[in-house]
Amino acid sequence: MNRNEKLQKLQDKRTRCVVYTRVMGYHRPVESFNIGKQAEHRQRKPFIER
Repeated sequence: MNRNEKLQKLQDKRTRCVVYTRVMGYHRPVESFNIGKQAEHRQRKPFIER
């Protein structure tokens, strides 16, 4: 079973979540960003402190 089939099978159990990010000192939901800013957010790499 591939990924899409699994997602379709479990569709009724899934819930939508809202992702927030910190912008200029305050938190905003990513879904309120324009298309370009959303694409930029997807390209970001998480910071891993060592």
